[in-house]
Amino acid sequence: MSGLSVRTATLLALALIVVLAPVLFPSSFYYRVGALIFVNGLATMGLVILVGYAGQVSLGHAGFVGIGAYACALGPVYLGLPQILCVVLGAAISALLAFLVGRPILKLKAHYLAVATLGLGILIYMVIYNEGWLTGGPDGMDVQPLGVRELLKDYGIKVGSSELWYWISGVVLLVGAFVALNLHNSPAGRALRSLHDSEVAASTIGIDVARMKLTAFVISSVYASVAGSQVALMNRFVTPDVAGFIHSVELLTMAVLGGAASVMGAVVGATILTALPQVLTVFEDFEHVLLGLIMMLVMIFLREGLVPSLARRMRRSVS
Repeated sequence: MSGLSVRTATLLALALIVVLAPVLFPSSFYYRVGALIFVNGLATMGLVILVGYAGQVSLGHAGFVGIGAYACALGPVYLGLPQILCVVLGAAISALLAFLVGRPILKLKAHYLAVATLGLGILIYMVIYNEGWLTGGPDGMDVQPLGVRELLKDYGIKVGSSELWYWISGVVLLVGAFVALNLHNSPAGRALRSLHDSEVAASTIGIDVARMKLTAFVISSVYASVAGSQVALMNRFVTPDVAGFIHSVELLTMAVLGGAASVMGAVVGATILTALPQVLTVFEDFEHVLLGLIMMLVMIFLREGLVPSLARRMRRSVS
């Protein structure tokens, strides 16, 4: 299958999932779960670009999620900005911070890079947590609405909040997937993927390794920031936990579980780690044990992640 057909098939599959999934929803609660899956999937796609394409590990990516979330919380209050501009502002701040900080830390490799990104994430979290006069501290703060629901009411269109955010997050997810898939097949994407195999080999054929690593880091930070803005606007409330270390680990686990180099894998990983806890409520005391067991089995038997490993086995069975 050609690169173009793979890209088109992935986008069509995601679009069908977004459009047809509500047919199976028995209540509005499932619209909210679906919206959370799409938001987490978007943030995980950013990690696919960073981890799967460029081969760089980040343990502090939730920090950029926090920047996007608090941009929507603080922007209208202190700057009087409409929320759509706050989303853009959060993405711009995340990209700028990733650019400034990424230049020195991306010179590191392996676990040194992971520890450096962890430190960045913790630093962002501590600023949000300790500067209570600005961010509300551990108590969090309210977030003004986006205003789309009210605008639709003016035109006689009534839609529930969960349903509205399901469609908004679904559209944003498709846009993010389109960008990631086009990047994968572009010259820049091929250069990024060459870093994953060998930075030394990539440099010998003329690829600017430092610049490409920095590009992947900046792009992934924008994905995370937009996802954070959606979470804040959907929940109408935000706390420092959105930028916490545990959230960073969850996002990285989603990427690895579904397939760190797969856009569809990002959505599958986000679906499992977002929806499965809802399914396992009857096993609440054993929820983390079961999730851990599932991840161990995937890493043992499907090392490339669910989507790439299953796709490879299907191709083998067909051939």
